[in-house]
Amino acid sequence: MDITTPVSPEQIHSLKIYDKIRITGNIYAGRDAVLPKIVKLYEENRLTEKGLTLQGAVVFHTAVSVAGIGPTSSNKLEIESSILPLSEAGVKIHLGKGSLSRQTVEALKKNGAIFAVTPPISALLTAKMRKQRVAAFPEEGIEAFYELEVVEFPAIVAIAHGRSIFEKSEA
Repeated sequence: MDITTPVSPEQIHSLKIYDKIRITGNIYAGRDAVLPKIVKLYEENRLTEKGLTLQGAVVFHTAVSVAGIGPTSSNKLEIESSILPLSEAGVKIHLGKGSLSRQTVEALKKNGAIFAVTPPISALLTAKMRKQRVAAFPEEGIEAFYELEVVEFPAIVAIAHGRSIFEKSEA
């Protein structure tokens, strides 16, 4: 399914686990050094000070370097603990890799958001990136919070509506 940012609640509602998606538009990129800072901005109602709009946003758990982009483990404490508040702030798709806790699965469901995994192919993902800019916290270098423009960025829905591909299904 093709998804264009900002992502609508209707698009999220139509997705199920194992669906293949391709994202086009602007997405944010951040990982463990910066996502807690973005959460703090949200909690202090200061996102607009940085020009950040998270309603319908996509956040990719990655750093941005000259070597390219690729997913980092989303179950790192600093990243996974950001998923609930960022979903509350309006983020609809979290992109990364790895399994997440049942608590995070339920938080995604409650907030009408999903988690999708990306193919671990940095060259492919980098080829889908058209533009990049530091959106916040430039002092973090490659781990700053970036805004990327992407075209047909591939991912697979891993968690949606309380279901996870990482959990055994009940018979």
